[in-house]
Amino acid sequence: MDAFFASVEQRDNPELRGKPIAVGGGGGRGVVAAASYEARKFGVKSAMPSVTAKRLCPDLIFVRHRFDAYKEASRQIREIFLHYTPHVEPLSLDEAYLDVTGDLQGVGSATRTAQLIRERIRAETDLTASAGVSYNKFLAKLASDQNKPDGLCVIRPGEGAAFVQSLPIRRFHGVGPKGAEKMARLGIATGADLAAKDLAWLKAQFGSFGDYLYRAARGIDLRPVRANRIRKSVGGERTFSVDQHEPDELRETLERIIAIVWDSIERTRARGRTVTLKMKYNDFRTVTRAHSVPGYVSGAAEFAAISRDLLEAQLPLPLPIRLMGLTLSNLEREAEVEAERSARRNGQLALF
Repeated sequence: MDAFFASVEQRDNPELRGKPIAVGGGGGRGVVAAASYEARKFGVKSAMPSVTAKRLCPDLIFVRHRFDAYKEASRQIREIFLHYTPHVEPLSLDEAYLDVTGDLQGVGSATRTAQLIRERIRAETDLTASAGVSYNKFLAKLASDQNKPDGLCVIRPGEGAAFVQSLPIRRFHGVGPKGAEKMARLGIATGADLAAKDLAWLKAQFGSFGDYLYRAARGIDLRPVRANRIRKSVGGERTFSVDQHEPDELRETLERIIAIVWDSIERTRARGRTVTLKMKYNDFRTVTRAHSVPGYVSGAAEFAAISRDLLEAQLPLPLPIRLMGLTLSNLEREAEVEAERSARRNGQLALF
């Protein structure tokens, strides 16, 4: 989805349309949760301190988040996905992988399926989506970001390696600011630079992450789309573009993570006993704090209350953090995964 939280706010309040808006707290210690494309033109982006965002865009309008509205829009969008394929792997409220090989509607083309899905999303939710179509998850993810907003990008069989090698290294999923800095020191600025390194060298420099980098630089990804993975935990985390330590900013980020993780819990129909807060300090030390209940966490309110208590017990922080995450673990499935609605066809659906 394109600027999802901000787009929902503009949809529901016509006075905000065409204006630079930021979802989040506008106070001195607030943080931007999401920014409209009008705001992004000024350099405003998520996780940015509100004072910085306001300095970049003096006309920026701050809007408080409404997670119930975002979750409802996400539910509508997921229903559209499931009309075309049962193989939907959500990544968050506004993003998912779809394997359309099963082709429930007999469209016969992955690209046409993506077009139909985008048209239905616009018609039924008054929101826009961008899609990437390709033959594996890594390439489809890259393609989905290529022509935003309201765009479509197709990477055909045989084109993946060349497409990847033309990209800046920061576009690779999993390569954060610190990783990009290290790669720059090693002379790696693009996918082509990465592809020039052999596997042994990459593993020596990056450990087990080197295996991923070697495959990614060649456009290779063998992971299947898993619609109903049985998990030992459900979690979500946020990496900050700027290290954070202000209590109000941390609390606001925690609320976003709570909503996203609980949405995953509801979708997987799982119950859990243990809530864990994870924080990575700017010196790269990681700390976790957990709380377990005798039975199972009873619902969203209890999950949120435990999460907030875990954070409050750590404040004030000794150092700024670069990452915050939450997980619910010791899970028990309430129901068996629903059987697939149709068997996959042999071979790969034509991209066109």
